[in-house]
Amino acid sequence: MLKTTVPPATGVTRPSSRPPPRARFRFVPRSPAFWFLFPAVAALAIIGIYPLLLAVYNSFHQYKLADLASGTPFVGLGNYVATLTDPSFWGALGRTVLFLCLTLPIEIAFGLFAALMLHRTALPWLRVAARVGLVIPMATTYAVVGLIGRLIFNRQFGVVNYLLSFFGIAPLDWLADPTLAFVSVMIMDIWQWTPFCALILLAGLAMVPTEAEEAARLETPKWSKILWHLQRPYLLPGLTAILILRSADMLKMFDAVFTMTRGGPGTATEFISIYIQRVAFRLFDQGMASAQAVLLLILTIVLSRLYIRFVYREAV
Repeated sequence: MLKTTVPPATGVTRPSSRPPPRARFRFVPRSPAFWFLFPAVAALAIIGIYPLLLAVYNSFHQYKLADLASGTPFVGLGNYVATLTDPSFWGALGRTVLFLCLTLPIEIAFGLFAALMLHRTALPWLRVAARVGLVIPMATTYAVVGLIGRLIFNRQFGVVNYLLSFFGIAPLDWLADPTLAFVSVMIMDIWQWTPFCALILLAGLAMVPTEAEEAARLETPKWSKILWHLQRPYLLPGLTAILILRSADMLKMFDAVFTMTRGGPGTATEFISIYIQRVAFRLFDQGMASAQAVLLLILTIVLSRLYIRFVYREAV
């Protein structure tokens, strides 16, 4: 018999004998954007989201560090009811709101004045130097600001009493008098955060068209009319940001006040954040302190929504 050989077909690939690669890492995204965002999201979840969820959980439980043997029983809204019926809580919140209502308008007024002066100056180098100088108070940490305040308002060798002596005024015990201590904290906060308001408002003024400003100055020499009718719409978004950020900072302000007065004398400067710290780490009632912190967060969110509703929408 004749044997015929069939030539191998060209272009036909033989199936590989190796097993297909295992898809054990298919769930891991290969997008570079994911790996750039993952560290920030992970840090936010660990530092921000987890403590928030833990505080909400503790607020519904009785959690006293001095009595861990009794466990952490569920108390429902008991901590919230006890907080809302606590006169000390309302006193601390009232002092915080008073501090906000007195200090924030002064910071905005001084910041607007500085922004208008820098905006109208014809010397670019002066504007740059002023911007650099305005950053210095903002870059100072809260604790250092509090220590500086203790030195400035010291009764024996403080700078303020030294300057008042030139006018024949006797030395004042700033940090021992309830009213003067409150005013001292206000002055230090105004010194630190007025530059922030000035820089934000200056950025808003820089958005005003130059041609429109020149035409408005030809129409009227009154700067108040130019500010209200032309520059105000460009200032409102920055003003909204100032109101939201500064209100949130003042409601949770702790470091500067604690290092400067420790909430004293008495309860004159015991703001809500210092009161929550006292409940949590001096009375060791983590459940009550968590409920107070959650209520403070709700108040901050409500204020932010009010600012956006009644201030920012006018600029649209």
